[in-house]
Amino acid sequence: MKKADMQAFKQNLLVLRARLRGDVKAIADVALNESNNSSMPIHMAELGSENYEQEFALSLMESEEDTLVAIDEALHRIENGEYGKCVGCDSIIPKTRLNAIPYAGMCVRCAEQQEGG
Repeated sequence: MKKADMQAFKQNLLVLRARLRGDVKAIADVALNESNNSSMPIHMAELGSENYEQEFALSLMESEEDTLVAIDEALHRIENGEYGKCVGCDSIIPKTRLNAIPYAGMCVRCAEQQEGG
């Protein structure tokens, strides 16, 4: 991959990481604020709804944290000159895939095999 392409992907990854860090912080603030400031619900349905919303927020946070780890790994691969190579089979990851998922570490075939599909 050309150096200019790597720099462009690096910049995209840095922007994405900054945005996701803000999103995770906002989700955490909302989830923690709701659990600390919620008054005792009048009906059990309200309690269930609040619990669902908090679980959903925590699930989103976990997913975004996983994406942040993948972004950091991609940035590390850029620094090592390994970005764009599949970590599973060492083949070239197509730019179309990297444009769609800039933190992708595997080609489609290896990613499908890892997911069991």
